[in-house]
Amino acid sequence: MGLSDYDLMGVAVPGTGVGGPHPEALKERMLCNLWEVYTLAQRNRKFNELLNDEAIMMKPSKESKKRGAGKKQEEEENNTISIEDEMCDANNKKGKKMLTGENALMCHQCQRNDKGRVIWCKSCNNKRFCEPCMKRWYPGLSEVDFAAKCPYCRKNCNCKACLRMIGVEKPPEKKISEENQRRYAFRIVDLLLPWLKELQQEQMKEKELEGRLQGVSMDEVKLEQADCDMDERVYCDRCKTSIVDFHRSCKACSYDLCLACCWELRKGEIPGGEEAKSVQWEERGQKYVFGNISKDEKKRVSSKRHMETPSTETCNDMAVAGDPNNPLLLWKANSDGSIPCPPKEIGGCGASSLVLRCLLPEIMLSELEHRANKVIKREAFDKAINETSDQCPCFYHTSKIRTNATREAANRKGSSDNYLYCPDANNIQEDDLSHFQMHWSKGEPVIVSDALRLTSGLSWEPLVMWRALREKKTNGDVEDEHFAVKAVDCLDWNEVEINIHMFFMGYMRGRRHPMTFWPEMLKLKDWPPSSMFDQRLPRHGAEFITALPFPEYTDPRYGPLNLAVRLPAGVLKPDLGPKTYIAYGCYEELGRGDSVTKLHCDMSDAVNILMHTAEVSYDTEQLDKIAKIKMKMREQDLHELFGVSESGAKGKADDEASKISCNMENKHTSNQSTKGLDINALPPDDSGSDIGDKPSFCQSEVESELTQCSKHNHEVNSSVKMHAGAHCTSDNQGYIDRSGFKRKDSDCSDQQKTGGALWDIFRREDSEKLQDYLRKHASEFRHIHCNPVKNVSHPIHDQTFYLTVEHKRKLKEEHGVEPWTFEQKLGDAVFIPAGCPHQSCIKVALDFVSPENVGECVKLTGEFRRLPSDHRAKEDKLEIKKIALNALKEVVNFLDPLPKGSKNRDEVVEVTKPKRKYGNRRGDLKSGEDQPIDESIEERKPKKRGRSKR
Repeated sequence: MGLSDYDLMGVAVPGTGVGGPHPEALKERMLCNLWEVYTLAQRNRKFNELLNDEAIMMKPSKESKKRGAGKKQEEEENNTISIEDEMCDANNKKGKKMLTGENALMCHQCQRNDKGRVIWCKSCNNKRFCEPCMKRWYPGLSEVDFAAKCPYCRKNCNCKACLRMIGVEKPPEKKISEENQRRYAFRIVDLLLPWLKELQQEQMKEKELEGRLQGVSMDEVKLEQADCDMDERVYCDRCKTSIVDFHRSCKACSYDLCLACCWELRKGEIPGGEEAKSVQWEERGQKYVFGNISKDEKKRVSSKRHMETPSTETCNDMAVAGDPNNPLLLWKANSDGSIPCPPKEIGGCGASSLVLRCLLPEIMLSELEHRANKVIKREAFDKAINETSDQCPCFYHTSKIRTNATREAANRKGSSDNYLYCPDANNIQEDDLSHFQMHWSKGEPVIVSDALRLTSGLSWEPLVMWRALREKKTNGDVEDEHFAVKAVDCLDWNEVEINIHMFFMGYMRGRRHPMTFWPEMLKLKDWPPSSMFDQRLPRHGAEFITALPFPEYTDPRYGPLNLAVRLPAGVLKPDLGPKTYIAYGCYEELGRGDSVTKLHCDMSDAVNILMHTAEVSYDTEQLDKIAKIKMKMREQDLHELFGVSESGAKGKADDEASKISCNMENKHTSNQSTKGLDINALPPDDSGSDIGDKPSFCQSEVESELTQCSKHNHEVNSSVKMHAGAHCTSDNQGYIDRSGFKRKDSDCSDQQKTGGALWDIFRREDSEKLQDYLRKHASEFRHIHCNPVKNVSHPIHDQTFYLTVEHKRKLKEEHGVEPWTFEQKLGDAVFIPAGCPHQSCIKVALDFVSPENVGECVKLTGEFRRLPSDHRAKEDKLEIKKIALNALKEVVNFLDPLPKGSKNRDEVVEVTKPKRKYGNRRGDLKSGEDQPIDESIEERKPKKRGRSKR
């Protein structure tokens, strides 16, 4: 049968939904599409050559024979994608006009007309889809659905052209009444005015000191206003903290010092935290990583183990105290309180004293405070602030639960916050925002279920995103075919390079380390990059914003309670996402190499939505080998971390391994049952390596972010997220539909919702006790190259710890601290308040800044500035004080507008001094989660700012 004959059989009669010959179609086909025959023949020839080459190169083994059929099918599928994309691009490159209506010949998805029967859309009478594309890319739609309304009409078409569509319709902006706008503005004033008064007092304290130095009263002090453009960023040269107004500066060398560093110098402290030597992680080889104990380790006597335990003092104290000639120890404030410029060794010139300067007009803060005080005295202010009830709708006055919109996440005795607010996205009403604020202002996480029901159902399949991002070189070759990206190997926490397509194949089908059969867990962070995401995946970006619950807080464009939105045009803004993260995972806890995000704390608030999951399974042979390696790792942990003798460690590990093997066998013999593996059936893992407990085969997730369940059955998923996830938990693991389409209530069964991410989120007030525990038990954890942790700068901000189930049990016994533990299902949106330490398998977030948590953000900025200068979390990229000050200024101008014609003193005046450059011109907020852990990677260190000197 010739190609033309085959095409004739596949041509659809418009409006009928069935195939049949069409004269116009035949004519158009013969005149316009002959080039397709040649293209298809060339591609098939190349494909056959590749298959022949691979057959020669690959010697079939016992294992490869088993996987041969699947691998061949995979190659054929990938080749088909390449052919389809090339034909689509060829059409566009040649300027070929897209045929519509009765003249349309090709499948809209693949741009081919040789794949058999097609279905016409009766809604637009314009698009048609072939049967293979319907099954491959839209498994959730039937042929009847296609005929009634095709994906193009549903606005969730995932063909390459539509994914890159220019001028995509923006997500609708939520209409907010003027009354609500005023109510939100009143709330911002109420929450930010105390912070403004505190900032004003700090600056007046420094101005009073300056008056004593000059021998005049504070009112007579006139400060020089530093020249700074709106798109420039001013930071402290010592602690890397953003400067919002008052600071001290050297006239000779332009060295800038924030007020906090000035006060620390006067107290005799080292400003901005001590310096620390860079931690060098020993690379001991793959055998060590997989549990082999070296001869040197065997000789180690358990009595010496206490010498390796990290001190409760930070490593910085020892580093600085050990060097009496350290310039930081020689730099001191003068007896009168004035501060000399630091020596050249630490960035200054040592030739003059630092003078007090301001960035804003000198009276701006006092006038802003005065106007804000006028606002809070209004009757409308009292009405707006006090109109809500103090009684939470979740409970009766007797503390008994009165609604289903709660989820038990902790079991703390005598605590009123064991239950978390968990509304359904489809049932959120106007009044629910006040309910959300009740919990949010207390620093409690919030879970919103079924957020994806609000979207069009665009597919978040990794291969769909990959196709949309495939680039072509000038010679026509596909660039992404050999495009390598950097991923983090969760086994040793180092960066590896991998072909992006190979990574996605591993996401869908699993990967393992050669020889050992150990599952390979890789994570991509921020892929695609934010700039490319907006450019190449505009539909996905719009889809994510549409899914965001409580847009008053989360909308990155117009959210009235998202303070970051209120930065004026032209001002450097932090990169708050959304960002996408992709990771593998495994149901059962491996102990090492699990796909997790270690304990950390974000500078800002975050919301995370689980967008996609996929399932991968292991065979009996691999499960048996995994169990044997886990036994060796456990033996190594007992010997190295806990000082157990070699023979004792081996005996204990053997006992535990038999339990693991039994559990695995039971799981497999039940045909990889959907039942989760009970945590209590697992032996405790004291190593604290990387992950919590989960049952047995693998999953993948795609999660979207804009930074643990009370049940004790866990699963592990691989995940892709937009800019926080955790272990996966479920009582029953069922089939996860990957179509991305909205479902009727009857279709959204429990089976489809199982599988997700397990979270541990700690209360802010428990942070100090948590840090004490981690300092005490630091040597029981492993990090880069699987080395035991020896140095601790900050137990939370270092992001080197992950608390396993056993460590969480010990934490509760020793300190009475228990996190909120809950499961995030597909489509759930998790809100995490700033300042809450948390850990997970995966970390993603769209960040936002709520007025309720400005105080916590300021507190965290103070913690970050005390970290060593080369610490990954050192730099203040959020600039919370600048965000808060601009937000308060805007709402005060809205509530108390200045008379027409009057000069707005809030504006920064132009000065005619020679301009000087401050900082970098890009401030990207990167919370630090899921970043590669290797401290030698330069891109994670604060970049040196260029300055033009007078």
